[in-house]
This record gives sequence, C-alpha cells and structure tokens, in this order.
Amino acid sequence: MRPDRARSLLIAMVLSLLAPVVAAAAPARPNVVIVLADDLGFSDLGCYGSEIQTPRLDALAAGGVRFTSFYNTARCWPSRAAILTGYYAQEVRRDIVKGVPSGARGRRPGWAKLLPERLRPLGYRSYHSGKWHVDGKPLSNGFDHSYYIEDLGRYFSPKVLFEDDQKLPPVRPGSGYYTTAAIADHAIGYLDDHAAHHGDDPFFLYVAFNAPHFPLQAPAEDIARYKGRYDKGWEAVRAERWNQIRKMGLVNGRLSDVEREVGPPYHFPEALKTLGPGEVNRPLPWSSLTAEQRAFQASKMEIHAAMVDRMDRELGRVLDRIRSMGAWDNTLILFLSDNGASAEIMVRSDGHDPKAPAGSAKTHLCLGPGWSTVSNTPFRRHKTWVHEGGISTPLIAHWPKGIASRGELRHDPGHVIDLVPTLLALAGAQPEESKAGVPPMPGKSLLPTFTRDGSVTHESLWWEHEGNRAIRLGDWKLVAAKGKPWELFNLSTDRTETNDLSAREPERVRELSDRWQKMHDEFAAIAKGSD
Repeated sequence: MRPDRARSLLIAMVLSLLAPVVAAAAPARPNVVIVLADDLGFSDLGCYGSEIQTPRLDALAAGGVRFTSFYNTARCWPSRAAILTGYYAQEVRRDIVKGVPSGARGRRPGWAKLLPERLRPLGYRSYHSGKWHVDGKPLSNGFDHSYYIEDLGRYFSPKVLFEDDQKLPPVRPGSGYYTTAAIADHAIGYLDDHAAHHGDDPFFLYVAFNAPHFPLQAPAEDIARYKGRYDKGWEAVRAERWNQIRKMGLVNGRLSDVEREVGPPYHFPEALKTLGPGEVNRPLPWSSLTAEQRAFQASKMEIHAAMVDRMDRELGRVLDRIRSMGAWDNTLILFLSDNGASAEIMVRSDGHDPKAPAGSAKTHLCLGPGWSTVSNTPFRRHKTWVHEGGISTPLIAHWPKGIASRGELRHDPGHVIDLVPTLLALAGAQPEESKAGVPPMPGKSLLPTFTRDGSVTHESLWWEHEGNRAIRLGDWKLVAAKGKPWELFNLSTDRTETNDLSAREPERVRELSDRWQKMHDEFAAIAKGSD
C-alpha cells in the first residue's frame, strides 16, 4: 500500500472515531416553539397561582424554568412586533411615534426583518398558526406555511382567514369549528409536513392563540367545567391566587390595593346598555353587587377560565406531536402573553344577544376590570397601562437538552425584545456587522438564564403606550398613567407598586425621566429616519 493511501486511511479511521465526540460537543441546533396567548394575566396559569386547570403548561414549568419579571409592551400589536423583530415597537413604527405613520397600521422599515427571515439562512423552516397582527403577510415575511386568522371577533365562525397568504372561505356557523382548536390543528399539520419532508432541518413554530381575548366564547362543555367556581367573587379568588403566588416565591411585596375608580381604558356607553344591568365597569366590592350582577360577572369568569383551560388542552396536542416526532428533547418551548388581562368592555362583530347562553357564538362579553384585576394578581392596572399589571407576563422556558434546571425560578428582568437575540444565538447566528441606518437590537440573549438566575442585566427597559409611560433601571421603576405625574417604585421590595417614593427621591425621578425622554427621542429619530 502506498504511504499516502495509508495515511488517508489512518486519518479516516481517526475522524470516524472522533465523530461521536464532535457531535456530542456540538449538538444539533434546537427547534424553537413560541406559544403566545392573548390578554392572559400574570396569574392565569396554575404554575403562576391560578385555580384554572393548566396541567400541560404546569408540566412545562416543572420541567424547565419560570420567569417572574418578564415584560411585554401592554398591547397586542406592539408586543408582536417586538417578539418577531427584536426591536422596541416604536423603533419599527408599530407603536405611535408623532409625525410618523405608525401604530397598529404602521409599516416596518425594510431593515426590520422578522425572525423567520433571519432564521432561514441558518437552515430553519418556519411555521405560523393563529393571530398575526403584524404588517405584511406571513409568507412574504419568511414563514414557509401559515394559518392566519384575521377575524378575531368570532371564535366559532371567523369570516376572514388565510392559509399560506391565500384567503379561505368563511367558516360556516354551526360547523363545529372553534378557533383555539383550529390553531392547534394547523400547527400539528405543519409539524406533520415537516417530519415527512424536512425532518433533517430544525423548525421554528409560532403558535399565536387568540384566547382568552374577548369576545368571551367557549364550547358549552368547557364552560361547564367551571360552573359555580367564581360565585364567591373576585376578592376571594384574588386572595387565593395571592396566597399561591407567595407560596411559590414569585413576587415580593404586598398585594396591591384594588383601584375602585379605574375602569376600562375606553368608554363605550352603548355597549353597557346592550350588555344590560348585570354588567359593571368598575371593580366594585362584590358585596355591593346585586344578585343579577354577581351571576353575570361569575359567568364571565367561568368562560375566561374555560378559554384558558381549552388553550392548555389544545397546546397539549401540539406538544404530543413534537414528542411523537422524536423532537422533544431538543426543542425549546417558550410560552408567554402579549399583554396583561384586559379591563375593556365593548361589543363588536356579531353583537350581543342577552338571551343567548353566555359564551355562545351570539354573545359578546368582555372580562372587565373586576376579573381583570384578579387575572393580573398581584399587580396594578390592566392591558394598555404600563404599571406592572399591564406589562407583566408569565414566561415559561422548557428545553430538556438545553435547560438542566427543573422547576426553578428566574428573577432576571427581561422583555420581549430579548427573544430574537436569544433565538439567533441558539441558532448559531454570527453577530451582524453594524450598517448605516440600521440600529443595533436593544435586547439581550437570555441564554445565560437557562443555567443560572441573576445572569442577565439590562441597562434599562422602556415603555410607552397610549400616553402611559415607564422606565425600569435596575430595581427602580418610574411610571405614569396618561396625564398623571410620575410615580417611583423600588421593585426589589415593592414589585406591586404600592409605595410611591417620588416625593422622597426627586433627584432619582429627574434622572429616570431624563433617561426615558432620551430613549423616546432616540426611538423617534430611528422611526423618522428609516426607509
């Protein structure tokens, strides 16, 4: 045998022996699943203190980590923009910037790519099922398949929906369709297709449930599971949740006082007339309500609970499919909500028939401030506000191969702007070179938190929505409702924002308010100067 041939065989043998070692040192890139709920409060899951049955999500928490100080933007479309771009919504024109076409109908700058477009060059295939609420369409923004429900006012018969960016016929009333189940069905279908045709590629699956956003609608058998559970009233249920939250060690501080005069963020007097005498638009003492009002309010929370329960069960089917694909161990699953629970009360879409069974297709009910206060236990305020109740979300991270911790808490403050940097780091993306006109992403990778609590810090976190504004710097938070003065809280001891320190710390108020304004001006300049 020639010497060069012998050397080649020897090298081949050594490489074959080393291959398993190399593979073990560099495991395959993980699959990623983001599950996003809509209008879910901080304490609406069993693993965050709720009485609602969510065993599948509780199991994810027990097998991974729960974050206690994770934040969204207080509203649906800004949160979705931040989740998918890695930028604050104002930077990418998806929340209001004065003088710029922006907000719910704002168009992102060309450089603000969505996550699937960034993952595609790394070998990922991407799938979306559910709510969208981002400018453009899913396939034109990097998804390989999408089931997109635009009509979110009808859980049983949506009229406007798309698959792979092509419009589908309206769903026929009485067909047995239910949005939450349909979202899971299509997610499972995309997983089946991936397993059959792209099994060697990693996948990104974005499951965007509409539940438990209004209208409160659920199958009758789901509602029956919670019949009578909420007859005791919102104060009693809130106290039960707070006891559980303290036992779990989720939140420091005391239970915030109920703000009796804070009602829905938008006033629709005609809706109150339509909904009838059972509706109340303030979190009044339960004992002060009439028998009719108590029955009406208890039924609303029964439906809300049923919607969360159903979401958990439908998600369970998706998780079972991932297991059967053999992908469970190397799939990172992230679960969170786009904003806090909603105090809104309105009537839209097909209207409200007070004679129809509560929660059926002919009704249009909203949670309202009484039960929203419960869902956001132990925090203040609701969706659209940037007090803790409006912006605090559960975040569960589960990844058997990548997260050794089981059932631990992570107290690192984080924000939805952190998800894209985290997932790009997981996928092996190289840091991007700075380009003229393209701002750096403001978030941080959360990967260190998968190993250790207290491992990720932010210089600051920032909020503005509907005139409500806030900034968090370390443990200090400056926050103000629209038209109201700044309030200052030390969240290390007062996460529930009960002890306003602004009068005692005027210099800190000035420092934080100046920083808030500086960041605001920077974001506005980015939005105005982009293509």
